[in-house]
Parts: sequence; C-alpha cells; structure tokens
Amino acid sequence: MSAFANPNPNKSFEVAQPPSDSVSSLSFSPKANHLVATSWDNQVRCWEIMQNAGNVASTPKASISHDQPVLCSAWKDDGTTVFSGGCDKQVKMWPLLSGGQAMTVAMHEAPVKEVAWIPEMSLLVSGSWDKTLKYWDTRQPNPVHTQQLPDRCYSMTVRYPLMVVGTADRNLIVFNLQNPQNEFKRIVSPLKYQTRCVAAFPDQQGFLVGSIEGRVGVHHLDESLANKNFTFKCHRDGSEIYSVNSLNFHPAMLRCSQPISSSTFNQDGSIFAYSVCYDWSKGAENHNPATAKTCIYLHLPQESEVKGKPRVGGSGRK
Repeated sequence: MSAFANPNPNKSFEVAQPPSDSVSSLSFSPKANHLVATSWDNQVRCWEIMQNAGNVASTPKASISHDQPVLCSAWKDDGTTVFSGGCDKQVKMWPLLSGGQAMTVAMHEAPVKEVAWIPEMSLLVSGSWDKTLKYWDTRQPNPVHTQQLPDRCYSMTVRYPLMVVGTADRNLIVFNLQNPQNEFKRIVSPLKYQTRCVAAFPDQQGFLVGSIEGRVGVHHLDESLANKNFTFKCHRDGSEIYSVNSLNFHPAMLRCSQPISSSTFNQDGSIFAYSVCYDWSKGAENHNPATAKTCIYLHLPQESEVKGKPRVGGSGRK
C-alpha cells in the first residue's frame, strides 16, 4: 500500500469541504467554473472554482439532499440548472443559479444511474436499472417516451445526434437522437468484461468504452472503418488490474472547417499562430469564394499539448 500513501502525488489543488463518502459523478457547468459532485452520502454539492496567477481555489456554494445515495448529475446547457439522480429512483432538478428549491422531475422503478440534458431536443434523458431510458419534458409529470433496454443501464454518453448506452451483459446500444424511438445499432462490447463507462467521439463518429478489467475499446460506427477499431490495456500495475471508471475527451484543438495552410510559434513558444483557408490542393474547381474565408488564429498552448514523448527503443529524440 506504500504506493498509495500520498493521496495527492500530482500536487493538485484540493477542493474545499469534499463529500463524506465516495464521489459518484463530477459535472462542470458549460457556462462557468462551477463544479457539481454527487456522492454516496446522499448529497449534491456545488463549488465555485477560481483561478488566479497559477493558483486554483474552491468555494462551496450550495448543496441539496436526496433520500438515498446519488449516482449521477448533469447541467442544463445554459448553466442555470443541475439534474441529479440516484438510488431513490428519482431525478431532481435544482435551479442552482436562481437559488430555487430542488424538485422531482423524473421517476423510475429502480435506481437512476445516468442523466443527460439534450439541448437540441429540450429534453432530459434518464437511464435506470429498471432497464429503461426515459425522455422528459421537465414541465410535464410523465415521460414523453420510454425506451426499453436489454438490461440495466450502466453508462451513457450524449453528443447529439449520437447517444450510446452501455448496459449489463456487455450490450452497447447506439441511438440516433433524430429518431430516438428506434435503436440505430446494437453492439456487443469488444471488451470481455463488464462495461463501466462510455464516451462519444467529439465528431460523433464513434465512441470509447471502458471495462472493469482495465481496458478501453475504440469503436467507429462506420463499418468501413472497422479496421480502425482496437482495444488497449490501461490502469495496470504489475499483476494488479483496475477498473476504467471514467473516460473524457480533452477539449483541445478540434478539426477546422478548412485546411491549415501555415503556422508559427512566437519567440518563447507561448503563442501559436495558424491560418485557416483554402490551400488550393484540390484545384480551382473546388474553390468556393462564398465559403473560403481566410482566418488567422492565435492559440495559447498548454504543456500537455506540446510536451514531447520519448520514442520507445529510439535514440532518445522527442
């Protein structure tokens, strides 16, 4: 256990007044640095996170209670409201920014394992161990649609129009939310053990799946890209194997709408300039003046984006 003697080996900033029991979910507001945590101590807590000159501080802002352990959370896209679900078989809506009282907006017949707000549909979706997904208009008491699942919901990821639900028995159910009442595809997990988490690609063309056996699978929805699907081992220490509990994509440099024709760093490497425009590589016949706007962008690189990695078995070059 000596490897675990230091609970903070990365010298990270610690959040003030953490939960008294295990954390089941973390959710950042899409509009501000407000962090919500749900816990097995029946609580939903919110902190304001502040950055100043390389330091990070946290201030507890508010909390609400469920009757039983809370398993999941999600923010509304405008950053005003938090949804939370758990073992009391209900989802609560908490108008956090207005200081309003939490109210029950969804019910299941078993614990609620996952929730997500879908802004493109103005609906809340909840996944439960009662083997259903339910879509909710939070102004109405009954679900607008109930979708049967092959087994208990264990994990869910939404990047409209893609939604992937991982259930017991290694089922991965893919939905096109433009037609949410029908399964788009059902897949048996490429991993041999129980699914713990799923994460949709930012471009909605596939997803990651993590299992209790320290592996991650990379799956593309387009069958012509099946040769790019693969799995890899992770979270292992000698003979010890650990569950992959969470998967997230870093919101770093995304694909641009046009080619990047040139780029340069400033003198100390703290600013990266790049131009986005048509590069004429496909000839004049593919040039559209209406859409071929030229832009120059400045990006402030993070260390994780530019730090080199030593080549295995190489000469030590990075």
